[in-house]
Amino acid sequence: MLYKLMRLSRLLLAATLAAPLTAQTTHTLLATPTTVAWGYYSAHAKPVLTVNSGDTVIMQTASTCGPPERLQSEGVAPAQIPAWLAPLYAGVPQSDRGPGGHILTGPVAIADAQPGDILEVRVLKIDITTDFACNGFGAGRGFLPDDFPYGRTKIIPLNREKMTADFAPGITIPLHPFFGSMGIAPPESAGKWNSAPPWMHGGNMDNKELTAGSVIFYPVHAEGALFEAGDGHAGQGNGEVDITALETFLTGTFQFVLHKGEATRQRLLWPRAETPTAYIAMGFSPDLKTATEMAVRNMITFLSEQNPDYPHLSRDDAYALISTACDVDITQLVDTNDGVHVLCPKSLFTGPKSSPKK
Repeated sequence: MLYKLMRLSRLLLAATLAAPLTAQTTHTLLATPTTVAWGYYSAHAKPVLTVNSGDTVIMQTASTCGPPERLQSEGVAPAQIPAWLAPLYAGVPQSDRGPGGHILTGPVAIADAQPGDILEVRVLKIDITTDFACNGFGAGRGFLPDDFPYGRTKIIPLNREKMTADFAPGITIPLHPFFGSMGIAPPESAGKWNSAPPWMHGGNMDNKELTAGSVIFYPVHAEGALFEAGDGHAGQGNGEVDITALETFLTGTFQFVLHKGEATRQRLLWPRAETPTAYIAMGFSPDLKTATEMAVRNMITFLSEQNPDYPHLSRDDAYALISTACDVDITQLVDTNDGVHVLCPKSLFTGPKSSPKK
């Protein structure tokens, strides 16, 4: 049962965060021309690394701020630009790029992963690796394209010691780094999936709740699962209305745990997540209302059938609890498929915990 998986996941994640990883292998995956998927997720993508369930991968990722020459023209000092970025742009031919624009590190295959399994991804650590972020919009893009029919880029200094961004004189933004895009291969029939729209494979979810300490459960659609990550954000507001966030360079530490056959048994079709303080259900659709309906229904199912910690609610009470105490948030409005997530605080549950199910 998925509720048992989630309970075990939290216990294991807490232990993992509190102690060094000794039982699993730790791999390092740098961003190079041969280790990135430029603008796509695909069931036919060739893995750049294969790991076992329980292994950890430290993944270096590029930002969406563009090549070194563009960054320098916008005022970024050459010393602040990662030295590996220029070879990345020079080494990936145009024919291997697209249809999207995100430079994603991976894919990482998990040995023995097959359609019908669940891949649990634990986000153990996220490091910001540069002292700047960019934010930009372009003509015809963003939530208000007719209001801003031109392009602009803003370079924003980051203070990694204080974990703040100096947006403008008198405006300081606290940082909460997360990966805008974390996903696996979509179903084979989807072909080479554009990296922009989030979908049942996760991908460009742009969910700012998925910081270090979060856990995401994905239904596996392709052999190896084929995990990719990128689109690093130092911070973001829900909605991401101008189409970008505090875009920056991140290195993430991920642990992968495979649960054989559980997506089939649980009929899990969409990613679901958990943080130390909340349960999260998600929905993605070109229509915002449809995305919202999906997210709310997914949370009703969780509360009424799959909560690992407390007795299950009736569907009526689950619906009412969402209305009275949970947040239905717009994740983003600018990635072709709109995103909505329902965040249910764990602090709401003050009664006795349920007994573990056999």
